[in-house]
Amino acid sequence: MSFRNVRYRKWLRSRWLWLVGALLLLWAGVIAADRLWPLPLHEVNPARVVVDEKGTPLWRFADRDGIWCYPVTIEEVSPRYLEALIQYEDRWFWDHPGVNPFSVLRAAWQDLTAGKVISGGSTLTMQVARLLDPHSRTVGGKVRQLWRALQLEWHLSKREILTLYLNRAPFGGTLQGVGAASWAYLGKA
Repeated sequence: MSFRNVRYRKWLRSRWLWLVGALLLLWAGVIAADRLWPLPLHEVNPARVVVDEKGTPLWRFADRDGIWCYPVTIEEVSPRYLEALIQYEDRWFWDHPGVNPFSVLRAAWQDLTAGKVISGGSTLTMQVARLLDPHSRTVGGKVRQLWRALQLEWHLSKREILTLYLNRAPFGGTLQGVGAASWAYLGKA
């Protein structure tokens, strides 16, 4: 083995060790950030519905803040609604890690070239992140939203994230979630 080959191997080994060390440091930083700024997953205070023995609603009440929220599970929501929601809001929901980089870059390019907001690049997960942790519509706010979206994907399943969306999305005025919207607009669960 030549002297040059030995030097190259040592150089390569030192670069490899540096890369491994940097990745370990980055991973430790992510774990520390996750513990320093945990997800604000507080429970939704559901409103109440008084029903008769057949399950027909007799009266509905808002929660103590005046918000109409009737929590639902994915199984209680029409599969057609879920399909329409995912197709309209985030057709790659089941496949991305919380952030769709192509959508974010597309939206950023459109907004920059037009000089105003043309379209958004938020995924359903990013929308849930914004509902859980409201922030300003700035670059810093978007970075915070991206971080929260990655946290959501790290800690929750896709079904749990979709359930959060179904129960926290605004539907006009004091209606929160698809359950309240169904009662208000359709008169049924």
